[in-house]
Amino acid sequence: MRIRNKRLRDLASMIFTIYYLIAAEQADEKVRKVRAVLTVDHLRVSWNKPNTPYLRWLTALMRPRFCRYKPRRIRIPRPKQSNYKEPVVAWMYFDGSLAELEKQDNLVLDIPGGGFVAMDPRTSDDRLLAWAGRTGLPVLSLDYRKAPEYPYPYALNECFDVYTQVIATRGRCIGMKPETCPRIVLTGDSAGGNLATGTTLMVIQSNQTGNSRGILPCPAGLVLLYPALDMNISSWMTDDQMALIRNPRTAKKYERFIKRKSEDIDRRYTPTTPKPSDHGENEPNFDFFTPRDDASMEKPAIVRQNTDVEAQRQTVAALKPQPLKTRLAVSSIISYFGDRILTPEMMRAMIILYVGPYNRPDFTTDHLLCPAVAPENLLAKFPKTYFLTGERDPLVDDTVIFAGRIRQAKLHLFRERQEVGLEKSTAEFNEKDHVEVTLIPGISHGFVQFVSVFPDGWKHIFRCGNWIQETFSKPPHAFEGPAIESRLRSGTLTHDSPGSLELASTQLRHHHRTPTGESMDDDAPLIMSSIKPEEGKSSPQRSNGAAKESSWQRGRATEEKPKPEMTRNKSLTSLGSEEDLLKRRMKGLTVGLLGNSDS
Repeated sequence: MRIRNKRLRDLASMIFTIYYLIAAEQADEKVRKVRAVLTVDHLRVSWNKPNTPYLRWLTALMRPRFCRYKPRRIRIPRPKQSNYKEPVVAWMYFDGSLAELEKQDNLVLDIPGGGFVAMDPRTSDDRLLAWAGRTGLPVLSLDYRKAPEYPYPYALNECFDVYTQVIATRGRCIGMKPETCPRIVLTGDSAGGNLATGTTLMVIQSNQTGNSRGILPCPAGLVLLYPALDMNISSWMTDDQMALIRNPRTAKKYERFIKRKSEDIDRRYTPTTPKPSDHGENEPNFDFFTPRDDASMEKPAIVRQNTDVEAQRQTVAALKPQPLKTRLAVSSIISYFGDRILTPEMMRAMIILYVGPYNRPDFTTDHLLCPAVAPENLLAKFPKTYFLTGERDPLVDDTVIFAGRIRQAKLHLFRERQEVGLEKSTAEFNEKDHVEVTLIPGISHGFVQFVSVFPDGWKHIFRCGNWIQETFSKPPHAFEGPAIESRLRSGTLTHDSPGSLELASTQLRHHHRTPTGESMDDDAPLIMSSIKPEEGKSSPQRSNGAAKESSWQRGRATEEKPKPEMTRNKSLTSLGSEEDLLKRRMKGLTVGLLGNSDS
């Protein structure tokens, strides 16, 4: 049933919300039916509920007052060298006047989540107002353009443009007037964590180009809440991924996390088969498929009565079937397949909508789309990163694996510096200087969005605020703007060196994608040729000077090859090939996402 009047629709949403809180079984059935034919409108209506006037008034009534000033909506112009011209909309959360904002030299740049398709910064008022009030810092939250109208990499380039513009103008584009280059902490939750990590990778990657005239300062740190860092949905964890989790340095921290995965398997299966030992790779003492003598097949003899209670207990325990053991490790997406907050249907829909109709990305190599596969040389230059994730989140593996990769990259860099004498031979590697991971027991996805019904979420919001303050309390690292400017003034760094800094005229390098079917050199950068969408469909606006190559782009130019058209006669009785099978399968998954059932 469609209700056209907005006020009546908002009121009906409140009435039915209360009704379904009472009629839980009917709510379950309703949700199941809706998710069976999920569309982008369903996702947006569901996740944008905090913006309805009734819920906004109710949450504001229950929320403690953190700030004296309301959030301010601002428009940030694109840098001159950007291929895009439309300004980026953002919301400024700051507990102070405009005059007080001018004196600030630290900034929290937040990128909200929402599956790349929904949720603006105002849906995260609880978290953002708490950070602004508790830390006293300006919090700039981006209202980036959403898919499917603006597919990948449009939102990522928006975030990169804002970061670059803040650095290039020393914060003047948002009302700050610091004496030095502002320090920035990037934050993001869920899909926003993906964009925050991708923005950091773009900054680091842009500084490695050989023909760039300057360097773009890196963030002071990252705070990521249950980030979505891998689009490649798989069932099993690889040996390399398990090695990152079972590292002796982190075994104790992840002990509960690994135990949970084992319990999920033990709970579902009855152990009746022999198994090899978990303590090594040695073969079992017997072969399961060869005949055994009668003695080996005899059942355990009944233990005679013993007055020792402990011995009797051990005997009974030995006769009971032991839990099934396996060397396989199930991914968190499969382990928590029945999660009510983040279902597989929703993840599948969000990935398809975000990637868009013109891209065919490789999830194993595109590190700006899937930061979990970023090269180690980029991860070695990451600022300190904080992770906060629920233990039962379907995306918890993304956090654990990516944190392990950062830790591994930093350790390798530390050992290389020791070998060349840049670090003392007696120095020890401290992982807490580079990455900290906090897993919340028994919690799933998006818990900081539900503080009205989950009061414990406040302490996790305050914990993130403490991480932000801790980051700014430390002196700037070598790749931050203030440190680079200090080296320029002292003469230890020159403008023509690879590590120079030009704040006023920073050349941009956007991330682009190529259409399906193009052949690209593996070593060339990811460059997107202009693709004309179908008639009647909207596309992001580009500037007339988009064809001009930026000085931050590297590699040789590639000519766009025409996409070969596939011609097949449709069969009414059978599928002609596996390609037709995949077409039918993906059509069944995508036909309803945009709400166009007749397409």
